[in-house]
Amino acid sequence: MTQEMSKRFCQSCGMPMEADTDFGTNEDGSRNEDYCCYCYQKGAFTNPSMTMEEMIDFNLKFNEENGHPMGTREQAHAMMKQWFPTLKRWMSLQS
Repeated sequence: MTQEMSKRFCQSCGMPMEADTDFGTNEDGSRNEDYCCYCYQKGAFTNPSMTMEEMIDFNLKFNEENGHPMGTREQAHAMMKQWFPTLKRWMSLQS
């Protein structure tokens, strides 16, 4: 397995999780392996009503702020529209 393949990504926002501080926390304070510290704290989503489309729009700001590492806004949006339905948080919402 390559290093890229073994990288963990938040199953809500797609953020790479590498440092211990990147990971969210379970209700008991233990590290949550699926979600980042921004999306999941103390066993719950920090913004439980956020939709997948709202999360994509939120992430597009980071693409722009960081010099478009995922390409243009349109390219990044298209990539996230394909990838996000495969993430754990959004998978169960797909029909």
